[in-house]
Amino acid sequence: MAFWNRISRPYPLITSSIPVIRQRRPLSMAQAPAWLKPVLSDTSVPPTLYAWTPANLNLPYTPQRRDIQDESSRIYIIGIGNLGRMYAAYLSLVTPTPPPITLVVHRESLLSQWIENNGVEVTRQGVLHQSKAYDIEYWSEEKPATGPVQQVQPLRNVLVTTKATAAMPSVDRIRGYLDSQSTVAFAQNGMSKLWPPHGSAYMTHRYPNGNGFNALLCVTNHGVLSEGPFKSLHAAPANVSIGSVFPGHDVSQNYLAQQILAAPFIDAKAFPTADLWVVQLEKLVVNACLNPLTALLRQKNGFIFQNPDGPIIKVLDCIIAEASAVLQALAKSDASTSILASSESDIAILRQTLVERFSFDKLRSLVYAVGEKVKENRSSMLQDVCAGKGTEIRDFNGWFVDMATFLDPSIDVSTNQKLVELIENGAAQLDETSLSQSMLK
Repeated sequence: MAFWNRISRPYPLITSSIPVIRQRRPLSMAQAPAWLKPVLSDTSVPPTLYAWTPANLNLPYTPQRRDIQDESSRIYIIGIGNLGRMYAAYLSLVTPTPPPITLVVHRESLLSQWIENNGVEVTRQGVLHQSKAYDIEYWSEEKPATGPVQQVQPLRNVLVTTKATAAMPSVDRIRGYLDSQSTVAFAQNGMSKLWPPHGSAYMTHRYPNGNGFNALLCVTNHGVLSEGPFKSLHAAPANVSIGSVFPGHDVSQNYLAQQILAAPFIDAKAFPTADLWVVQLEKLVVNACLNPLTALLRQKNGFIFQNPDGPIIKVLDCIIAEASAVLQALAKSDASTSILASSESDIAILRQTLVERFSFDKLRSLVYAVGEKVKENRSSMLQDVCAGKGTEIRDFNGWFVDMATFLDPSIDVSTNQKLVELIENGAAQLDETSLSQSMLK
């Protein structure tokens, strides 16, 4: 799905200027989003974590050979769901020498399942990629009672492939093992929480000496489905856009970024920070449209677009209109200044260009184009709802609600707010008419 266009190309001179919307006061606790408030009020020391392996469960386990040099190149993958397996499988195919990889699981029982299974298995276009040449660990504050006792070591390369809701809590938990020599790459749906306007508040609070980690972003467009423990189907090969969240960091000099760029089948391309921000914003709009509607309707993506004059299209247009209003306000806000300043283009021209790019018509065309490409797919939120799992609705539609509150509370985001409520309240399957009535009344 290589449909994202870069913005760092020359644009025709636009003579009209757009006033910058300025936030008149620094971020207060009341303005902080729900994920950030407990962080800002927490002054506790980072937890000590122990690296459990199957050996701590009296299971046969021989770790890969490790030395000091190995640790500087080792990649820790946190979250071994579909994306974690995909990245693990393809990173292990990097030539001429793949990086050492440790899989970090979130439950102790997964250590036992690892021993019982055949390792990571990813099938792509009928070809199985299977390997057990990984270390595997479960990080716990509890000290193992049996087997080797090993604390988590300083972390240099971390790839976080959890759901969006778990990404920042997972990284915050390991903050005691991260510093300015560490790189953390995030591969989630939704917007990175480290973007302005809130990312700097997190980094300043947790790393007051300015020794925080370098943050990479992997906007991942691949479609991957689960086929069992440690086993996935790479159903819709696509691409990855990778770059630094913080301006001024060169991914060409970053070891973790270079490994991801070199991995076969990931099809990763490096983007400057400003371009990456726009890529993720546009993908967020698509996710905020397709995911909740398909989850509530219990239908594949293409169902939304079957009736051009139907009630679901009216709901879709409301979602897009609200998203457009929020993104245009963000483009005009000083909250975006640091990102736009990292581009070589004139900031005033970029603001104008983005206001046009985030128009209702442009975003609607984007949603329809992507919808056509993925019409036979089941959205991740539909899969989560059918499996009885938590969803990423707060990181999709909830992001627009939170950002509107921060930028301008007068922006109407009522449709997105209703979608959040319906999904979080566990709404039963709805048909087109009942969904439209619930949303537009």
